[in-house]
Amino acid sequence: MNPDLPSAHTFHTVGDLYEGAVLVIDKPFGWTSFDVVNKLKWIILRKLKAPETIGQRRSFKIGHAGTLDPLATGMLVVCTGRMTKLISQIQGGSKTYTGIIRLGQTTPSFDLETAPEGDFPYHHLTEQQLHETAATFLGEQLQTPPAHSAKWIDGRRAYEAARKGEMVEMRKALIEIHGFRLTRIQLPDAAFEADVSKGTYIRSLAHDFGQRLGSGSHLAALRRTSCAPYGEADMISMDEAIARLMRLCEEEQS
Repeated sequence: MNPDLPSAHTFHTVGDLYEGAVLVIDKPFGWTSFDVVNKLKWIILRKLKAPETIGQRRSFKIGHAGTLDPLATGMLVVCTGRMTKLISQIQGGSKTYTGIIRLGQTTPSFDLETAPEGDFPYHHLTEQQLHETAATFLGEQLQTPPAHSAKWIDGRRAYEAARKGEMVEMRKALIEIHGFRLTRIQLPDAAFEADVSKGTYIRSLAHDFGQRLGSGSHLAALRRTSCAPYGEADMISMDEAIARLMRLCEEEQS
């Protein structure tokens, strides 16, 4: 554990939450990162009374480190109170993902937010070709983010223009892929695990994978399993997080 970053879920009182805590949430499928933060914030502010020593409730801070798309599941690090000052540091750490790349079709969003299209060849590809192609992605490189992303372009989010059918010129960003291996191949699907730097879009990796194979592909499933220094064992479900907060509420009222 990085000595500058606290352990997860070490809060024991309402005061701990208001002062500053880290919750490592297993984000459910279909939820936005904002949905998670907003739900936790609502419970804390509406159900848990801030101790007088903490100050006004309106000064309460909460935020997350590293957005996850609604179709992705897995680790979302949520910080409260003074721990929100650590968000940029947590975001700068390496991250691990697992998921499925589906060959044969592309999508405008590079994942299943938009409908698959096209009919690209893939039956001729061998497992060796797929593994060798995955190895070519290792190291530092310039990556083009998806047009359907939260990147700021000319004062607005890129996805706002993309969803209207407008052309969006995405700027390449320097990223690093520390590890990218295929864990199971059952065409048209290839399951993978990837260890990547800050700013890496796994959707772009999935799209580019098909391009390098002379085919087409998109991201069919995604799960984040780590966000350094937090690992999979640190995650708790939203239900468990809510239950812990409600237990604090009951203890406060008893």
